[in-house]
Amino acid sequence: MPPEPVRFDTARVLTALGVVSLAAGLAVATPGPTLADTASVHATEASPAERIDAAISGLDEMVRRIMERSEVPGLAIAVVRDGRIVHAKGFGIRRVGDAAPVTPGTVFQIASLSKSIAATVVAHEVGEGHVAWETPIVSHLPWFELVDPWVTRHVTIADMFSHRSGLPDHAGDELEDLGYDRRTVLERLRFLPLDRFRDHYAYTNFGLTAGAEAVAAAAGKDWATLSEEVLYEPLGMKATSSRYADFLARPDRATLHARTADGYRPLAERLPDAQSPAGGVSSSVEDLARWMIMVLDDGMFEGQRIIAAEPLIAAAQAEVVSAPASSLDARPGFYGYGIEVRIDDAGQVVLSHSGAFAIGASTHYSMVPALDLGIVVLTNAAPSGAAEAIAAEFLDRVETGRSSRDWYAFIAPMMAKLSEPIGRKLAANWPAEPRPAAALDAYAGSYENVYYGPADIAVVDGGLTVSLGPSGTRHPLTHRDANVFSFEPRSENEPDGSVATLAFTMGDGGRAEEMRIDYLDMAGLGRFVRH
Repeated sequence: MPPEPVRFDTARVLTALGVVSLAAGLAVATPGPTLADTASVHATEASPAERIDAAISGLDEMVRRIMERSEVPGLAIAVVRDGRIVHAKGFGIRRVGDAAPVTPGTVFQIASLSKSIAATVVAHEVGEGHVAWETPIVSHLPWFELVDPWVTRHVTIADMFSHRSGLPDHAGDELEDLGYDRRTVLERLRFLPLDRFRDHYAYTNFGLTAGAEAVAAAAGKDWATLSEEVLYEPLGMKATSSRYADFLARPDRATLHARTADGYRPLAERLPDAQSPAGGVSSSVEDLARWMIMVLDDGMFEGQRIIAAEPLIAAAQAEVVSAPASSLDARPGFYGYGIEVRIDDAGQVVLSHSGAFAIGASTHYSMVPALDLGIVVLTNAAPSGAAEAIAAEFLDRVETGRSSRDWYAFIAPMMAKLSEPIGRKLAANWPAEPRPAAALDAYAGSYENVYYGPADIAVVDGGLTVSLGPSGTRHPLTHRDANVFSFEPRSENEPDGSVATLAFTMGDGGRAEEMRIDYLDMAGLGRFVRH
C-alpha cells in the first residue's frame, strides 16, 4: 500500500505568519534584527503619531514595490486610525486580460478573514442574550454529533471558534471539495477521531461553521441573513455578503488567480457557501475598514452601539496557543474566537487574521488597539506573501520608523507552499516497468465509504475512471503498477498538478474488493469497500 501523502498545513503557516509579523526576535536565518537588537531598533526621535503619518504616506510606494515583486494582478488596501478611514486605494486590475482597475470598492472573496467577521456576528448575539460563548452546540443543533458522546454534549461555540474541539486539522474540507453541502459535512464530522478536547489546537473550517450554525439556529435565521441583519446593514457594509451568489452579482468584483508557469491566471472559481462563516464572506476594503473601526471602538460605530463590548472583547482574548514558540527568544501565537492574538515587539496586542484560497485569494488584516490603528489588504491571487508583507512592513514602520527586515522575502517561500501540488514525491517513485493490471472489468463497480460516501469505478472509452461523492466529476485513471492507479484531483485543497494514488485490493476470484485513495486517507478513512 503506498504511503499517504504529506499534506501542507495551511492554517499552521497562516498562524505562524501572524506570529512573525513584527516578531523581530524570531530565531530564523533571515535579514533584520533579533531581540538583542531591539534597543537600537526602537531608538527613534519621531513620536508615535509622526511614525504613523510617515508609514501611511509611504504606503503606496511600498504596495507598488511588493506588487511588482510578487506579480499579484490586483490589490486593495485600507487603513483606519482614530475612528476614521485615513487611506483606501486600489492597485492593479480585477482580472488578467481585462483592464478594469481595482478600486477601494472592489469586492474580493476574503477567505478566512470571514472567521473574524463571524466572531463579531456571534458576539452580537451573545450581547443580545440569544446565546453565550459557552453554549453547547447541541443546545441548538440537537442532531450534531462527534465520535465521543461526552464531547458531543459539552463542546461549545467557544470551543469551535477557538479550534480546540479536538477535531482533526481542516476536518470536513475534503467533503466540501467532493460537493457535499454544509449540513452533510457537519453530520459526517461524527466519523472523525478526536484529539485532546480543549487541550489541542487544530484549525477547522467546519468546526467553526458548526458553532456559527448553532448561533443561527438560536436566532431562527440562516447564517447569511443573520450576518446581514446584525452586522453588515448596521455598519453600512453595502458590498459585503456571506452568499456566493451575491458576490457573483457584483459588477465591481475581483477574479481569483492561480499561480502558473506563465504568471497568475484565472483558472477556477471557489464557491465557499458550505463553510460560509469560516471562509465565504465577500467584501471590499471600504467595508472592512468600517468593521475595523467598530472593533477598535469596542463595538461602537458613529456613536451607535453595534455590539456589546464584553462579548466582543472576549472574542479577542487569547484562548489557545496556536503556534508554540520554536525557541527561547520567540513568542508563541494565540487564537481567540475567530481572531489571532499576538504581542508585538513593543508589548502591544495585535489582532489579526490571514485568509487564503490556494486557487486564487490571499488576504490579511492587522489591528493595534492601543494605537486605534488597523490595516487590511485584499488580493486576487493565490497566496504569495504580498498581503502579509505589506501589513508587517507597515506596522514595523509604525512601531520603529523603519522596516526590520525584507518581509516579502521572508514570507513568500512559506506561502508558496500553499499552492504546491500534493502527491508529486510518490509519483516520482512509480516503477519504470510496471506489473500488468487485471482486466478492467475486475475493478469496475460501486464502492462505499462511511465518511466520504460513494465512489464509482467505470470503464469509459477503454480506460478506467473514478467518480467521488455527489459532484459527479469523473477522473481518468492512469495505470502505475499492478493494481495501483493514479488520477489528478483538482480543488481548493489539491492545486493543479496534484496526483492521487488509488490502490485496489483484489479478492480470491480476481475481482477488486476494496480500494484505498491516498489523499483521502487522513485518519485512516481512505478505504472504500465494494457494494
